[in-house]
Amino acid sequence: MASAAASTSMTPTRATPIILTPGDPAGIGAEITLKAHNAGERGFAVIEDPLRLASLADSLNIDVKTRIIDTPDDIPMADIAPTDDRLPVIPVAWEQTPRAGVADPRNAPIIIDSIRKAAAWSRNGIAAAMVTNPVNKAVLQEAGFPHPGHTEFLATLSTPRDGAPTMMLACDELRVVPVTVHMALRDVPDALTGDDIFTRGMLLAESLRVDFACAEPRIAVCGLNPHAGEQGQFGDEDKKVIAPAVARLQAFGIKAFGPVSADTLFHKRARESYDGVLGMYHDQVLIPIKTLDFDGGVNVTLGLDFIRTSPDHGTAFDIAGRGTAHADSLIAAIRMARSMAMNRHASD
Repeated sequence: MASAAASTSMTPTRATPIILTPGDPAGIGAEITLKAHNAGERGFAVIEDPLRLASLADSLNIDVKTRIIDTPDDIPMADIAPTDDRLPVIPVAWEQTPRAGVADPRNAPIIIDSIRKAAAWSRNGIAAAMVTNPVNKAVLQEAGFPHPGHTEFLATLSTPRDGAPTMMLACDELRVVPVTVHMALRDVPDALTGDDIFTRGMLLAESLRVDFACAEPRIAVCGLNPHAGEQGQFGDEDKKVIAPAVARLQAFGIKAFGPVSADTLFHKRARESYDGVLGMYHDQVLIPIKTLDFDGGVNVTLGLDFIRTSPDHGTAFDIAGRGTAHADSLIAAIRMARSMAMNRHASD
């Protein structure tokens, strides 16, 4: 199995910063970034307009001092110390003054360029990882963005492995990967292939080993149908598609088991039997993780040659500017990115 560590010109260390992208400036990205810093998170830099951040901090009654970081691509930012109480800001100037809840496609080029720069810094070791604040796909596409979404764009900035990009949702109690994601439930059986199950299972095993320090990852593979098909009584996909893919993973040395009925897989005792779950469709595995930890879930992109995490929520235009957004998921994403970077460094 290929190493998950990126090929970098510098090796990330505990002092190497994490880069936060701004997301859509009409959303809650800047607010939750300030709140994460105010809650004590350190060792990260955010790409934003420093004057806008200062104005927003005043409106939220958050006392924050910023530090402007000038970062040409060839200058490392390793002097961003976790003990420094200033918020490091990599400055940008928005084309149009952001208005809370009102997205403007004219700001899309800055959003896109910020993602591109953060990915490049993460690839070459200037940054340990990138954490992306939420974007709005429709706004980017209105500005001519050719990709279906954030994750697909990141794949073009990487040398992805087979099956990438693949979405993992993770919290302290559970890590899950859906084989199919955004499609109608009636289309899932025809879309499932043994190759997709195998490649995503390999990516999950690799990430568990390298990013989450599981020496011998155990993967539970969900069945598609009730009771994993009940020997063909409720459909034959479990027997004909999923079971052979599990056997293939096992042949490659992966401790995978299944297909397992999903209705008995997520209670506390069952969770002790595995390190990650491979599900067949979106809600099968996202409902359990969001039930366990709605505010602390983190979106992790597997198969890239750099680390990317993101809070598990959107731009929240409806509450932007009100001061009511919670930073829990962003804080969890920063902490998970940092932990993943240190685990990759240790595995090297």
